[in-house]
Order: sequence, then C-alpha cells, then structure tokens
Amino acid sequence: MHIKKSLCLFILLLLIISCEKEPAQIIQPQIIPLPNSVEIIDSFFTIDESTGITYDDDLKVSALFLKDFIESGSPIHLKEGNEIQFKLDNNLKPEAYVLTVSKDGMTIKASTDQGAFYAVQSLRQLMPVGLENDTFLENEITVQALIVKDEPQFSYRGMHLDVARHMFSVDFIKKYIDALSMLKINTFHWHLTDDQGWRIEIKKYPKLQEVSAYRNQTLVGHYSDQPHQFDGKRYGGYYTQEEVKDVVQYAKARFVTVIPEIEMPGHAQAAIAAYPELGCTDEPVEVAKKWGVFEEIYCPNQKTFAFLEDVLDEVLELFPSKYIHIGGDEAPKTRWKNCAHCQDLIKKESLKDEHHLQSYFITKMEKYLNSKGRQIIGWDEILEGGLAPNATVMSWRGTSGAVEAAKSGHNVVMTPTSHCYFDYYQSENEDEPLAIGGFLPLEKVYDFNPIPKELTIEESKYVLGAQGNIWTEYIPNEKHLEYMAFPRMLALSEVVWSQPEHKNYKDFVSRLENFHLRLDALDINYANHLYEIEGDLISEDGKSYYELKTLTEGKSICYTLDGSEPTFNSKVYDSKIPITESSTIKAAVFNEEKQLGKTFTQNINYHKAVGAKITIDKQPHKAYSGSGAEGLINGISGSDSRYGDKEWLGFWGEDIEVTIDLGKKTEINSFEVRFYESNGQWIYLPDKVIVTYVDDENNFSNDMRVEFSKPFFEDTERTKKINLECIVFESGNSCKTRYIKIKVKNYGTIPEGKQGAGNKAWTFIDEIIVN
Repeated sequence: MHIKKSLCLFILLLLIISCEKEPAQIIQPQIIPLPNSVEIIDSFFTIDESTGITYDDDLKVSALFLKDFIESGSPIHLKEGNEIQFKLDNNLKPEAYVLTVSKDGMTIKASTDQGAFYAVQSLRQLMPVGLENDTFLENEITVQALIVKDEPQFSYRGMHLDVARHMFSVDFIKKYIDALSMLKINTFHWHLTDDQGWRIEIKKYPKLQEVSAYRNQTLVGHYSDQPHQFDGKRYGGYYTQEEVKDVVQYAKARFVTVIPEIEMPGHAQAAIAAYPELGCTDEPVEVAKKWGVFEEIYCPNQKTFAFLEDVLDEVLELFPSKYIHIGGDEAPKTRWKNCAHCQDLIKKESLKDEHHLQSYFITKMEKYLNSKGRQIIGWDEILEGGLAPNATVMSWRGTSGAVEAAKSGHNVVMTPTSHCYFDYYQSENEDEPLAIGGFLPLEKVYDFNPIPKELTIEESKYVLGAQGNIWTEYIPNEKHLEYMAFPRMLALSEVVWSQPEHKNYKDFVSRLENFHLRLDALDINYANHLYEIEGDLISEDGKSYYELKTLTEGKSICYTLDGSEPTFNSKVYDSKIPITESSTIKAAVFNEEKQLGKTFTQNINYHKAVGAKITIDKQPHKAYSGSGAEGLINGISGSDSRYGDKEWLGFWGEDIEVTIDLGKKTEINSFEVRFYESNGQWIYLPDKVIVTYVDDENNFSNDMRVEFSKPFFEDTERTKKINLECIVFESGNSCKTRYIKIKVKNYGTIPEGKQGAGNKAWTFIDEIIVN
C-alpha cells in the first residue's frame, strides 16, 4: 500500500509539473518611434481579472484609454486597485513620461495627460496585437518588465492630408488621427480648400457648399499624359460644421491638434467659381477639373478681405488651434499684373512689385488673425516680398526657406519635397499605383535631419519640427492613401520623436517588420517593400561588379544573369557579381519556405563608358543626387516615370558641363543621353545641349561638335517616337575620341501660367550611353 501510494503521488507530481506553463522568454521591445531609454528587467507582469487601475485625475484621459484598450480587446475587465498606477510627476517635461513595469505592477509617471498618453502608446506596443481588433481571447496578458524613459526631440510632429482634390469620410479621418496618435504625432494639418474643391461649410456663404464644393469632372490618368482625358462625373462634397467639430474633439481626446488650411491668395479658383467678384476679372470660372496651378487668384480688394475675414471667423469657432494655415504657395501674379486696382494698390502702398503685394496681402490677414489671438503658418512662398511679422514658415521647396526664416528669427516647420512628400513613389517597381512623380523610399524618409546644417545651434531652436505631406491628386480612395502613408509615416515619427544618436535604420526595419502585424490587425493598408532587393553597379580597378542587398536579415537572395526567374535552386548571392557584358539580373528573397516579395529585375547595358572617369562641374542638388556622377555611366537607366530614383541627377536652375574620360582614344558609333520632362513638377528639358568629342591630345574640330536646342526639343513628332519622358540623341557618325564633353544649358525661368511660374526650372539627367 505504501509503495502504491508513493507511486500515485509521484505520478500526480509529474502531471502537475507537466501542466505548468513554459517560462516566459525575455521580449525585446519593438516600439515605434524608438524611446530615448529602455532598460529590460528579467521579469514579467501579468494583467488578469485581479488587476486593478488607479489614476490621478489630471491623467484621467490616458488611464481610461488604456482601460478601454484592454477591456475592448480582451475578456479582461480591470477593477479599482494599485497594480496599474498613473502618477503625476511635475518634474517631467510636458510630453515626457516614465513607464515602469515590474513583476508586481506597472506605473506611468507624467506631468501632463499628454505625456501619460504617450506612455500608453508605448505600452500598447508591448501587448499582443490581438488587442487591436478584439481577437485576443486569453484571460491574461503578459508584459515584459522594463523601465522606459522618454520624451520627444521636436515639439511639432505633423502629418498633412489634402481633402480638396479627393475627399475622405469622417470615419476615415478619425482612423487617420488614431494612427497619428499611436505614433505620437501631435498635429493634423487638414488642407480644406483648393482650386478643385472647397470642403468646409461656411454658413454665411452658401455658394461655397453649392458651387465650390463640386467639380463637373476629374482628370483621368496623369497630368503629363496628353491630350488630357476626363471621367465626365461630377465629384465633390464638404464637411459640415458639426462634422468638423466632431473631428476636432475626437483629435483633442487623442492629443492631436488639428490645423485647418484655408488657401490664399492663390489656389482660390473654387471659391471664385462661386463668387466671381473675389477675382480680378469678375468673369465666371468653373471649379478646376484637372490638377496644377491656375491663374485665378483673390483680388486684394475690400470685398475679398471682408469675405476672408468672415470665413476665418467661422473657421476660428471650429478650430481652437494656435495656428491657422493660410497657404500662400503657388500664387501666379498674371491677374494682378493686368488688374488696374492691383497696380494702383502697389503704387498707393509704395510696394515694389506683385511679390510685395502678396506680402501685403498675407500681412493684412496675419494682423486680422493676430487680433483674434491666433498666428499664421504658411508655405515658404510667404517669404517672398518680405515675411509677415509673426508668421511661421512651412518649408517645402527644399531647406533654403527654412534657413532664411530661422536666421531672421521666425519659427519653421520642415516639410521638404525631398524627404516629406508621401504622394511620391516609394518603390521603383513598375506596378506601383499612380503617383504625382518623384521617388521617396522609406530609408530616405528615415535619414531626414530636420535641422539644416546652415543653422547655428541658436538658430536651430526656431525649427519646431517636421511634417509629412499627402497631396491627393492621384489618391482617389482610402486604401491607396494608406498605402502611400504607411510605412513612411512610421519612419517620420521616429525622425521627429527619437534622438538622432539612437536612430539605426536596420533596427528600425526589424521593428517595422514586427509592426506590420499591428497594421494588419488595425486593417491599415501599407506598402511592404522590406523583402525587395536593391542593386548597385560598382567599378573597381577597371572592372565592374554588381552588388545585391535586402533590408531584412536571416533570408537568402537567389539570382540569375540570363533573365530567367530565380528559384530555390538558383545561385545564392554571397559576394559581388562580376559583370563583363550586358546582362539581365533577376533576383528574389527567400526564406526556408517560399519567395518573399517581388522579383527584382535589372537590365545592365555594358557600354563603352561604364567604368570610365566622369566629372561634373556642379554638384547635383542634395535632394536629388542620385548615385553621383558615376551613376551617369553605370549602365543602368533610371525610371521613365519617376525622377527621384538613384539614377536621376537633379540640378536646379544651373547650367552644367559633364566630361567623360574613356582612358584612351576609342572608336564610338553612337552617343545617347536622357533628360526627364515633367513641367508639373517644374522639370523642363534643357534650353540647349552641346556635345563635343575631344581626342587624347585635347584637340577637337567642328565636325566633332553636335548642338541641340529648343527647336529639337519642341519637335513633338520626334519626342513621341522616342519617349514622352526621355529624349535620346545620336551622333550618327563613328569617330575616335578619348573625351566626351556635354554642356547642358538650363531651361531658365518657368513662364507665367505654368506651375512654379517665376521659379528656376529643374534639369534632370540620366544615363549617358556610349556605344
């Protein structure tokens, strides 16, 4: 009996041990944006039905947000108790927090509810993703023990959304705001009016709802496609004042400030369509049905100022934000130049020209808003003609506007096209959804430094932060919008929140791969380019090699050189590939089970200039530096549809001279060079191109000089035969030469009536092919 009893107890003990849970493994936090300091503790805290929560009244919003997040996403209901505590700590900065998790409980310390709310957003990312969509069915939540000390780098952390070109539902706007708050982005810039639609109800002016909110039809395809085609469908709508109040209140509960944008003096065609007396001609116009810049502009008369003051009075009642965005960008002066009233006003006010008239206009509106206790913020064109006294500048045309404003003591928000325009293409894949142009990959967003190097430490204090912009000319629906915003919005959140010395792109990619699960749970569409391949042709000691790499680790790259599709059985990439002839490389990323992502394809044209020496007498613009001068002769052509990839070099308003040294006298049969044309993005073909062949004694004759000028470029039949985007030149004769010199004369100033009128044109140059 004693033996049997002992045996039964032993079996029972084994059963008890076998039923115990596996010990929890230490979990490395995957928080985005990256906190300032994270200390991991070898322990865990468990949230279950016995867990209680208490909070200081000043931290009530964030505490209840956490309570609702847990209870709505799981079967667990928190009671009153001290296991989870929200404590006020006035020693911390307004948006800072300290999150402590131990085996006995969790404590969040902050000096404001906003700081505590950001602690909750970090804590949220330590919890199972099933809580996001009510699919977590367990009765307890295990949280890694740690100490997080955190605060933002910048006070202004923004995302923009244009609803004038395409409108989005109130429910989607709230979803967008939810995403901002999760990433600790504290400002939503709502672009409500433009040439193509007026989207906010103004009760004193009902025609803004009846006329300005609707366009008769919309451009189909890209603006660059000729001839323009339209869908023939009426499009539009507007947000009622009650809907606006609802959105603003919703954002406030998530510590997101909504800044409205009411465009002036340009981008006003929709308003003028309803009230022609606001323009300079009094002639009727229609709400714009295509994209671009239009000459209709508010006339700076008493009717206009009274209208705008009335509009702003209603706007101010709806938006409690410190800032009101007044646009100020892309305002053609043609109407003003031909307007007797405008010319008389210039003389009366002793203004220099129409640019100073715009400054007069902006200053007048600023004074009105200042009298109401508000401040203006505008695009960097408001610098032209003199900056209004208290204005804040949103610098989008590069960083020069920011530098000028900061050096004169004005606050700045950085949003340059080069790093912050999320309506640009983000991949070189040809099947990417239609976009306005450009190329802004995830890594470039992540590498952005909002502090221009031209500023001193003292001047850099005027840089409030940065903002991502989403213009919606080519974004007609919500899923497309999310695809453009994510994951670039995540990269920007880390730019503006995290300390630069802590940033690491490889680490970010690892955290992003994990974050994709949370985006899936939240039903947020996103662009997943993590498993794509990047390639580069490099030259070493007169030999050429091709390098392949991918963002994520722990995977294999398999490739072919003959254009066939890569498989598990293809050659595995382990070192740079020697290139001795023209090839078509195809490669893909594989894990143990399957191919991840799309197949990468690169055609290499191994022409006679590949690996030669090349110089350019000007540096390309830092925003569009491509692969440098060597990229012009690396055998790889850039995209036909986007100008910002690593093959295109951009020069703003400059003439350039390119010299290629083939190393010895070489017979060449043809010569080609490509330029990009996209007038809507201020990119024009050159005014003139001169190609000169020079022998190794540095001699040349007129027979070895070829010149192309505007008549050549304007030959539409030739253009169509080659490519609408790219122009090709051929010498037509063989010759022997060592040096090739290419002089490229910039187009010059963009003419009136065109987008960017009055600004210098861009020149974009691509592969130079020597056969």
